[in-house]
Amino acid sequence: MGRHSLPDHYGAGGSDPRPRARRRTMAVATVLVLTVAGGTAVAVKSGLLSFGSSCQDDAVRLRLAASPDIAPALTAAAARARDQNITSDGRCVAVSVTARDSYKVADTLAAGRKTDVQVWVADSDMWVDRITNDNTATEVTPAGAVASTPVGVAMVPEAARSLGWPKKKYSWIELAGATMGDDALRLGAADPSRSATGLLALTQLTTHAAGLKGGDTQAAAMMKTLSQRTSDSDGQVLDTLPRNTSGTEQGNPRRNQALILSEQAAYTYNSSADGGAGLDMFYPKDGSPQLDFPYAMVGQLTTDQSRAALRFMNYLRQPAQLRLLQKYGFRTSDEEAPEAVVAEAGGSSPQPYAEPAVQPATDEALQKALGTWTITVQSARLTTVVDASSSMSEPVPGSGGQSRMEVTKASLLQALATFTQEDEIGLWEFSTKLDGAKDYRVLVPTERLGDRVGDGTQRDRLSAAFGALKPVRDGATGLYDTTLAAYRAATSSYAKGKFNALVVLTDGVNQDPGSISRAELISELQKLTDPEHPVPLIMIAVGPDADREEAEEIAGATGGSGQSVNNPSQIQSVMLKAIVAAGAQGSGTG
Repeated sequence: MGRHSLPDHYGAGGSDPRPRARRRTMAVATVLVLTVAGGTAVAVKSGLLSFGSSCQDDAVRLRLAASPDIAPALTAAAARARDQNITSDGRCVAVSVTARDSYKVADTLAAGRKTDVQVWVADSDMWVDRITNDNTATEVTPAGAVASTPVGVAMVPEAARSLGWPKKKYSWIELAGATMGDDALRLGAADPSRSATGLLALTQLTTHAAGLKGGDTQAAAMMKTLSQRTSDSDGQVLDTLPRNTSGTEQGNPRRNQALILSEQAAYTYNSSADGGAGLDMFYPKDGSPQLDFPYAMVGQLTTDQSRAALRFMNYLRQPAQLRLLQKYGFRTSDEEAPEAVVAEAGGSSPQPYAEPAVQPATDEALQKALGTWTITVQSARLTTVVDASSSMSEPVPGSGGQSRMEVTKASLLQALATFTQEDEIGLWEFSTKLDGAKDYRVLVPTERLGDRVGDGTQRDRLSAAFGALKPVRDGATGLYDTTLAAYRAATSSYAKGKFNALVVLTDGVNQDPGSISRAELISELQKLTDPEHPVPLIMIAVGPDADREEAEEIAGATGGSGQSVNNPSQIQSVMLKAIVAAGAQGSGTG
């Protein structure tokens, strides 16, 4: 997921210092926007920025899909634009706004399906980035940002005051811990796989937890608890609050007293008649991520549509429309926090609501958080098969002399820390003729991590086995026979209700002349694959000697994916990425 932006003065609140990837069409959008911004006088003469009281009958009509939180504000702005007869090249600009969840629009565009919209305002650029990085998706051209709003934790008054609001400040980890340590104070959120608000907050939690001793395990435990209190979407999460102001609704004390929420959502809730005493807002002291509402053009627009779309975006940047956006609870500048918006949202000094938003999460951090969430929420059954051929003793460039196997073990141990006690994990190793005529050996059977095994647990046994992995001297790569045997075992021991998958790590191609062929392997895998009990194969090609195309072909036979890494330290993030992709395709559960 790359990032995309226009020059600073077109951002919702200033510049973004991150390097951003751009698709070829981005240059076109930038030129057009710079024309709008820098050539206003010329554009007025040409009709692009005409404010005449009349215009031609054949208006340029645009359909705009907007995140439900900002859709009312954009609908009001579009109505103003029609009343004022704003024009583009002498033709009226008629924008119709429809509220659509950002994840649903992103799913449609990622699948390359036909859409009836020309403009899309998602709640976060993470959705737009997901599309612009996918060459098979519908083309999307980012063209700036409309507004922003920070993400924090909103609570019913009784709960907030029990934690010392507004004077006491908390980090994300501290807030999560305070709301999860006592079941009387329940924290709810929207599903991070469908909500930018949920995912951005979750990424803050996992990023900061990574710096703590045992932080990964702590973060996974928090996710497990949070997963029991999630709503399907942002629109539903507010319905989980108590229906009175005490936070202990009579007859239903299990409702959430705290929510991961955007400032704008809290503003809207508190502004409504149903809000009662409203919510109080905690702004974490280690920084609030923000929703940034990118404005993007969708598909191949005509010249008239493109110019009209940019005309409407420029209209939204005018002072009167910025005031309109603030009226709906949004921020329009990174330099200042509107006091009226903050107060109505439940913010109060000395909560750090005026602090700049944290730097946007990296793609890797977002992917790790979402991957960890996916496997934590659902519970997983994974068998990991590791190449132990002699080539795994080769040094990894830039690792201080560590071998491929040493770096692989460290990455696997990091990945293990993200799994909960309910997950089932096993370990095989392979080379050639490790066990008689067999190229593979089962080191740890696939069992629940929390199960007692001897003096310890399955997790302890697996950690020890990872640590003991070492290359086999003169061992070759017995890839095909091993993959078939491991996949046969994984499908025969399928666990219903869990994410089932087989992960094969190899740094080379098949070197066993007595094994089945690649074509035979693929044929057998296809026979074993059962859509009702899916077990995607995730094959990771490690290092320069591995064949990514072969990995993709073999894994594709099962509905899985082939991945490649140059450095084994990337294994953890690639595993999580592949798991998320398989989950998004409906693979791995049944």
